[in-house]
Amino acid sequence: MARITIEDCLKRVENRFLLVNMAVKRVRQIREGSKYLVSSPKNEDIVVALREIAAGKITIREGKEEEIKGEIEKVKEKEEDL
Repeated sequence: MARITIEDCLKRVENRFLLVNMAVKRVRQIREGSKYLVSSPKNEDIVVALREIAAGKITIREGKEEEIKGEIEKVKEKEEDL
């Protein structure tokens, strides 16, 4: 099976921070019992989550994207202050 790369996922998600947020939330869902949305036997949960994002099976709900972007901006501002 082909390797999944961050670049594959970034074709679907516009920035890395948003991608990380999506992947973390999906891993939590999987660990809580959600079914896989893509066939990916013998892979770690994070790999499955990234495969699902790259396949376009995972999206952000309308309205949530702006909320997450706001959080990203706050983190960037804190980093600049340091």
